[in-house]
Amino acid sequence: MNKKILIIAPTYNEIGNINVLVEKLFFLDIDIHFLVIDDNSPDGTASRVKEIQKKFSKLHLIVRKSRMGMGSAYVEGFKYALNRGYDVIIQMDADLSHDFQCIPEMINLLSDYSLVLGSRYIKGGGVSDWPFTRILLSRSANIFSRILLGVPINDLTSGFKCIKRSVLEKIDINSIVSKGYAFQIEMVYRIFVNGFNIVEYPIIFRGRRREKSKMSLEIIIEAFFRVIVLCFNRVSR
Repeated sequence: MNKKILIIAPTYNEIGNINVLVEKLFFLDIDIHFLVIDDNSPDGTASRVKEIQKKFSKLHLIVRKSRMGMGSAYVEGFKYALNRGYDVIIQMDADLSHDFQCIPEMINLLSDYSLVLGSRYIKGGGVSDWPFTRILLSRSANIFSRILLGVPINDLTSGFKCIKRSVLEKIDINSIVSKGYAFQIEMVYRIFVNGFNIVEYPIIFRGRRREKSKMSLEIIIEAFFRVIVLCFNRVSR
């Protein structure tokens, strides 16, 4: 594939995972660039990335002044990708939750689709290392969002995506204000309403490794009300 590929991973206190992730990604049998966007992690994640950059020339780093949220990190990463001519942009978590070995096949699917979404909630997909209450919350949020937004996607909150450049050029990323899981929902919604074709690719989500989840009540509330706003905008068109 003669495409310029950028993987983006926001980080906050991921010093225990970042070495493993970088090593795995750069030993894939594809030519990729990897951008870490760190929100000034107090555990020294950014400093560790700077050390690893001595070994991997295609590892890039943006360090932000404070913890500004996943959504704004991805928006900054998307701008970076567009400004530097990347053709394929991949979103993934930095905590080893997403199976890096899925990436080549997901990229190949972009020959027929504009967005390939790593899905936990289709045949062949699933979740491990999560308590039942977390699974129930995630499934309920996805059903709620799917019904209100009219988007025929089973895993709207997935953070594992392969996106064509043309998608980001069309959906006005500058107007996205969502921070947490609401960002993932809003991204898929915008891509869908702009007429791009989407396919779900089954993945096994491993949950957070080494550290506790960063899910919070604030993130849940934001997602709920953002879906309501998007639904209102949809029906008032």
